[in-house]
Amino acid sequence: MFDHDTHGALPIDTDAELRQLGFSRREMLRTAGIALAAGAVATMAGNASAAPASASTFAGTTAGEPEALNWLVGDHHVHTQFSHDAKYRIAQQLDAAQRYGIDWLAFTEHSNVAHAERGLASAREQIQHERETRGMLLFQGLEWYIPGAEHATVLVEPGADDARTLRAFELAWDGKLNRWERPVDAAQAAEFERRAAEAIAWLGAQKRAGVVGDAVVLANHPMRLGIDSPHEFRLWRDAAPDIMIGMEGAPGAQASAISQHAGPGDQRGEYVNSPRPDSWPGYPADAYRPYGGFDWATATVGGLWDALLAEGKPFWITSNSDNHLTAKDTWVTGPYPDGEPYASLPSEYDRWAVLGKRPDPIDTGVPQGGSDFWPGQFSRLHTGVTTRSYAGVLDAMRRGRMWVDHGHLLSGFDVRAQLTMPGKGRGRGNGAGGGWGNAAGRSVTLGGRLTAKRGQDVVLTITVTTTDYVNAAGILPQLAHVDLIAGPITGPAADADAMRAPETRVVHRFDTTARRGTFTLTHVFERVERPFYVRFRGSDGKRNGTGYHGASVDPAGPIRHGAGEGDPWLDTWFYANPIFVDVV
Repeated sequence: MFDHDTHGALPIDTDAELRQLGFSRREMLRTAGIALAAGAVATMAGNASAAPASASTFAGTTAGEPEALNWLVGDHHVHTQFSHDAKYRIAQQLDAAQRYGIDWLAFTEHSNVAHAERGLASAREQIQHERETRGMLLFQGLEWYIPGAEHATVLVEPGADDARTLRAFELAWDGKLNRWERPVDAAQAAEFERRAAEAIAWLGAQKRAGVVGDAVVLANHPMRLGIDSPHEFRLWRDAAPDIMIGMEGAPGAQASAISQHAGPGDQRGEYVNSPRPDSWPGYPADAYRPYGGFDWATATVGGLWDALLAEGKPFWITSNSDNHLTAKDTWVTGPYPDGEPYASLPSEYDRWAVLGKRPDPIDTGVPQGGSDFWPGQFSRLHTGVTTRSYAGVLDAMRRGRMWVDHGHLLSGFDVRAQLTMPGKGRGRGNGAGGGWGNAAGRSVTLGGRLTAKRGQDVVLTITVTTTDYVNAAGILPQLAHVDLIAGPITGPAADADAMRAPETRVVHRFDTTARRGTFTLTHVFERVERPFYVRFRGSDGKRNGTGYHGASVDPAGPIRHGAGEGDPWLDTWFYANPIFVDVV
């Protein structure tokens, strides 16, 4: 059976498996190389200009946004018994997801030999049955072991070739299956990084060739082990910007500090690690801990996420359950069949690998261990779609029309940015005055891009709807504030490992402690002179403190938990993706 060593012969002939699927590894490498070369040319062309407009294809346009969006709640990272470390049936996950208001969901089983050979096809049959019997959009995705790095969600639009493409991707590019893990030296690290870029570029080429209708990739729990370096985020993004769209802003496993067997040092997201030999050495020890349940890279104002956004290129965040084992549930994995081959197999992993599936779970009535919440129970990803379809969800994700919340903090969040003439005439231009007005009345929303003339005003209109029901912890959520975080767009980073946006800061805080229902907040960026971006966050106000880069940058941001302080229900936040404003 497959072991976890990174050396030695592979457990299967992946080239032969690929040929059975109609793929040639040589052709796949050639296709990836062509795609990467094309991307490099596009990147150099974009870098030659001071304006970051080369990214506008994937960061919205100035043509305006639909007036009404349908906000679907999703979860792009869920496991079942078809993963070696999870236990629930597909139907169980979907029953829970529907109970908590999920509209779309992606099953992302761990990549490995048994999944590629057996589990993927078996799971597909069940997923197809559930598609026909439930009113949900159900993706069959993959949790990819990025070569030399962390995991990633891979989502492919359902179609005639989606499973075939996923399996080929898994066989050809998975880091664990191909033993491209834990590089031993700089040369091997560079090789693994190249493999990851090739994989993303190849997937983009499959989309362009029409093999699959659409696909996206997102880095999962990026700060958990510190093995996703800043330059790798940029490498993956630039390999195919329409495919590699961002990262989890908050990991799953949010219940790890309140689980049945939690210890005083346990942290949300299971973020309890220290640097290991293959971790990127530039990360401080703080990077391995959550802030308000969110990843250090996301939660730090002026930090790594902001450094990426300051380049003017899209790189979005999400949130999800990453459900494997729900905290304090009463189910256990059932027994494997008696006899061979199970009796002689040395480990749970090997027994699971016989079918690529664990036995159906059994309800014991006794609370069990686990660090997760059910899909939609605590973490929610809101996607603004124009059509309720698989293509609509993937399009919304790619465009950055996404916001996330924990603990059902909000029921609705919508942002519109518009250009107006400056000064007292704000909003009355209507096309007069040499183009200073807003003749078309166009606006953009999350993930969108405006082009302003120097000296114009940019008006943000934020519509908030509070939650009017108690959440799963019996709490009626109350939004305490909405923060606007903004910084200039300064163009491509000179240092590929840059993780600081020194001019980004909280520019305004709205106090919402006394407000309920649906209300509107307005902020004006007056007489803009430089291109900039603005992003959004807020919380229940129960745990705030000076941000990582000081009070002048973030006077009241999320803070780390001490021992015994990790109850996620008592520290809930929302984050929304940015709007870009170019100035000409």
